[in-house]
Amino acid sequence: MTAKMKRREFISLLGGAAAIWPLAARAEQAAVPVVGFINLGVADASANRVAAFRKGLSEAGYAEGQNVIVEYHWLEGHYERLPAVLADLVRRRVAVITTSGSTEAALAAKTATATIPIVFGVPEDPVKLGIVASLARPGGNATGINFFAVEIDAKRLGLMHELLPKATRYAVLVNPANAASTQATSKAVKEAARALGLDALFFNASTSAEIDAAFAAFGRERADALFIAGDAFFFSRAVQFATLAVRDRMPASYATREMVEAGLLMSYGTIFFDMLRQVGIYTGSILKGTKPADLPVLQSTKFEFVLNLQTARSLNLDIPPMLLARADEVIE
Repeated sequence: MTAKMKRREFISLLGGAAAIWPLAARAEQAAVPVVGFINLGVADASANRVAAFRKGLSEAGYAEGQNVIVEYHWLEGHYERLPAVLADLVRRRVAVITTSGSTEAALAAKTATATIPIVFGVPEDPVKLGIVASLARPGGNATGINFFAVEIDAKRLGLMHELLPKATRYAVLVNPANAASTQATSKAVKEAARALGLDALFFNASTSAEIDAAFAAFGRERADALFIAGDAFFFSRAVQFATLAVRDRMPASYATREMVEAGLLMSYGTIFFDMLRQVGIYTGSILKGTKPADLPVLQSTKFEFVLNLQTARSLNLDIPPMLLARADEVIE
């Protein structure tokens, strides 16, 4: 009788352990912090930027899939999806929300939560946008990087003017869905074009079909060159832009090097790898317990000027030696 009881107790103990084990495993998994990574582009075009973010996390002591889980939300240019995605992240109380590269995403995140930490990367002044109280002391639940895309739009247009001295009519393509950046870019380019004695012709596109339609309009308006505003959706359409620009023999520029690698003539802007790496470092620091209010907003200090010499040759362009020497990289 005693032996039977002992056997039953042993079996009962095993059953209890089996029931407890998955609960413990789930509890351990639940303890791993979750980061919501929001980007308006597409995953296929952003491998280098994800690698930069992961590098920053690693430098802060976090390895994705081990002691942190990163949920990637690629919105593919659908700005209207931001509220729903953010509402879901807030409802599930993720540890950190990152919105690198998009003003609209940063503003939407700030609207969605006043408690969950936010790490942003924005092209405009985050103080003027109302995201932080000051650069040195952000206050609140948000901090990040200001990468000066709008401030250097004038510089990019100036470089295009040096490269294309005979061009006077510039098509400027903006994404109206990216309202804050479009407004800032339009203002900066208008002022720079006026100072350089150039005509700036503005066109809108928010879809692939509208990009195609815009290129047809460039021809009708006899644009000499194309200035593509910085935008996550535009970035994701690098191959489309390069294909159309080559087809129409249109000298074109963008803010980052990826489009030049795809075939555009030139780029000038911040080095996004460094920006995403810093977003990763700040995310890791917050996961360790640092408050966003105690992390000053950083400002980009590294910019690059990239030229595609093969594209220049196809356009029969002679790049001035002095301008060629100033390029940080020349793609052959």
